[in-house]
Amino acid sequence: MSVLPVTVLVVAKAPVPGLAKTRLAAAVGDQLAAEIAAAALLDTLDAVAATPVAARVVALTGDLAAAANADAIAARLASFTVIAQRGNDFADRLANAYVDAADGSRVLQIGMDTPQVTADLLAGCGQRLRDAPAVLGPARDGGWWALGLRTPAAAGCLRTVAMSQPDTGTLTLAALRSQGLDVGILDELADVDTVEDIPAVRDACPPTSRFAQVTRAAEL
Repeated sequence: MSVLPVTVLVVAKAPVPGLAKTRLAAAVGDQLAAEIAAAALLDTLDAVAATPVAARVVALTGDLAAAANADAIAARLASFTVIAQRGNDFADRLANAYVDAADGSRVLQIGMDTPQVTADLLAGCGQRLRDAPAVLGPARDGGWWALGLRTPAAAGCLRTVAMSQPDTGTLTLAALRSQGLDVGILDELADVDTVEDIPAVRDACPPTSRFAQVTRAAEL
């Protein structure tokens, strides 16, 4: 497959115990929640690294040195362009990350909560974005797991959207369409926020993935 004229942007938080996956941590403890978050991030980065795209960027927040599996994450990030997140809230940081990551190409943004993504899936999303002004991947919990924009500055509309709510996906789609964008809808995925989310996501991951291994070892 030829290289797609797309930048894949991963918006990530360093998986620091006590700060990472707080809803999950309430059920499994701070350390295990951070280890699960680290596994999900590493699986995600592996998939992005294998995707034939023009650029790969991680917008990172948090103290990576204090994170679970910090050495492995730092080693994996060596093949990415890493930028700092900036902004007053999550929506603001998302909008800014699009602009900061853009080099004139389209930007496909994902998070670190869908470790089941594959290079083939991301390449398919990139191909859709090559032919559309915007693509949106809905998440099973009502949010979204992927958002691609032909014009990165269009992400400014995210500042009007309440994030991490049951209707975030619907509100994001409405905000994009209010700008006159024709939005292609990608496959729906489950993401990991709570312990109840783990089985469905693990079933969609290869059994050798870090996420599958760490959650299976913890008998979750």
